[in-house]
Amino acid sequence: MDVMIPNRIHIIGSVGSGKTTLARVLAAQFNLPYYELDNVVWERAEPDDIRRTEADRDALLLNIVNNKCWIIEGAHLNWVGPSFHRADLIVFLNPSYSTITCRIITRFIKQRLRLEQAHYTPTWNMFKKMFEWSAAYQRKGRYQIQNTLAGYPGKVIVVKSHGQLMQQLKQRKPSMEQQERTLGG
Repeated sequence: MDVMIPNRIHIIGSVGSGKTTLARVLAAQFNLPYYELDNVVWERAEPDDIRRTEADRDALLLNIVNNKCWIIEGAHLNWVGPSFHRADLIVFLNPSYSTITCRIITRFIKQRLRLEQAHYTPTWNMFKKMFEWSAAYQRKGRYQIQNTLAGYPGKVIVVKSHGQLMQQLKQRKPSMEQQERTLGG
């Protein structure tokens, strides 16, 4: 069975949920450009990144979403409405708390050993912040995401993993634009 891949995909979830990994895999597999929302918020510069103004951030997001094809990933919710509106598919990546915790620890170790790159310095303070962000997500963030995504019926898939996403994509009916982009299965 063919997998129908939408042209515009927004991936949202907690820190450590696998958003960036999923975006990279899908981008490579289906030849789609992907964008990290952290790079929309932050202008990467040496020695320190510079936070964009809200106007610049919003303009950059609009520039991205006005393209025909893209994958956008990030944990941001409050200002990404244009992406949700333009997306053919919104993936809410929602793995278990234990999976997220394991990934945060593994990522930190790999970054400290320089086996994995990061857009930030992997300090102990950053490690602690990731657990704080994860806890905030468990307490209220995931419910805010669920409430927001309820406004996009027919566009949202909630999954725990890449494999689960691929299974659900096999069952979806394609739009006319999506019929151009298939993977034989």
